[in-house]
Amino acid sequence: MTNPSADDARPATAGRAPAPESGQSPQSSGAQEPHPPDSAETAAVQAEVAAAQAETAAADAEVAAARAETAFAQAPATAGGNGDQPLLRLAGLGKNFGPVRALTDINLDVPAGQVTALVGDNGAGKSTLIKTISGIWQQDHGEIIWQGRPVRMHSPKDASELGIATVYQDLALADNLDIVQNMFLGREPVRHWVLDEVAMEKQAKQTLADLSVVTIRSVRQPVGSLSGGQRQAVAVAKAVLRQARLVIMDEPTAALGVTQTRVVLDLIHRLKNQGIGVLVISHNLNDVFEVADRVAVLRLGRMAAVGPLSQFDTESIVDLMTTGTSKRLAAVPAEPSSGSSSEH
Repeated sequence: MTNPSADDARPATAGRAPAPESGQSPQSSGAQEPHPPDSAETAAVQAEVAAAQAETAAADAEVAAARAETAFAQAPATAGGNGDQPLLRLAGLGKNFGPVRALTDINLDVPAGQVTALVGDNGAGKSTLIKTISGIWQQDHGEIIWQGRPVRMHSPKDASELGIATVYQDLALADNLDIVQNMFLGREPVRHWVLDEVAMEKQAKQTLADLSVVTIRSVRQPVGSLSGGQRQAVAVAKAVLRQARLVIMDEPTAALGVTQTRVVLDLIHRLKNQGIGVLVISHNLNDVFEVADRVAVLRLGRMAAVGPLSQFDTESIVDLMTTGTSKRLAAVPAEPSSGSSSEH
């Protein structure tokens, strides 16, 4: 009688995993199942995520609203609007610093394609006015009306997006950078993840050529090596490059020689000829009579008189700056606003 082989002697269940004992689940035979996360902790995390998402959505909505407001202000006026509507209108504008009234009931129109000169003695409120127009400060009373629509600017960026560019006396240029780098600072075009130097250089050259700036030998010249008039030209070209519709110039010829002053005054004429509104703040009445179409005289935070240049002479402006009245001047009241001023 032959003995069975080892294979024949193997039980029928050989090679199979042992069946679980009664009452034991298949998973319990190996490593134990990890405990489920604490439900309270999960709820807290989910609530935190939901709060962050809500905060992001609110911020996005705020940005969208600001963009919509800017787009509305930038849109052209309707066909039924007044054809004589100024580019910028200040209606009853007021600005306080605590108990001090820096500006009171300012009414002023700044048309496109004209040069409006803002004159006044030290402390008259000129700097406060241009900083309010530029969005650095917000008015406490009255309205800023841009192309027929009331706007409220909360920052210089808001003014820039509308098309208002301010060239301050210090010019805000980086001396260690060249002309191209200054003109595109903060708005550099990128191509294939690198700065598009060729495009920037071409646009800089074209903008300077459009303004007939011929005294600059190279757009790669450091700004620190330029003369005062050339620096002014670069600052203005930077504003024009950014599609400015109104250029505000604060004492543009201060501390300049005769030749450089001529460069700046010619530049102002060319801005006007391009249909750009210009608001020039100046103490130099010779420059005012050289370039201005309109004159606004500010005294102690109030508008003493506004009108066409032809209604003024040097003596009348000096009288208005010092006393607020002038016997030489036919009545030229501060411009009334077409709309009622509102208090904010």
